[in-house]
Amino acid sequence: MVSDLVQEVVEAAANEKVSVDKKEIKMKIEILGTGCPKCKKLFEAAQQATTEAGIEAELVKVTDLKDIMSYGVMVTPALVIGNEVKAAGRVPSVEEIKGWIKK
Repeated sequence: MVSDLVQEVVEAAANEKVSVDKKEIKMKIEILGTGCPKCKKLFEAAQQATTEAGIEAELVKVTDLKDIMSYGVMVTPALVIGNEVKAAGRVPSVEEIKGWIKK
């Protein structure tokens, strides 16, 4: 998990200098949905946002209803960044997604 790796790096850096390759820290973005047109549009928007922001991310489609409900999501599509639901029941704009992934 990204936050676990970041915590390890911070702790190690407190003790000594540490060099970390940015490619080791990869953001995980999940698109929750059953494959409807809006789900596909959200996937494309997330892909475009990461490209425009210059951020390497793992984009994952989550289609299993049990997995979707485990996030407390009752409407799709939904966008999860770093295990946090950012949007549900709508397709956020590319700019909005870029704002979330740059934080």
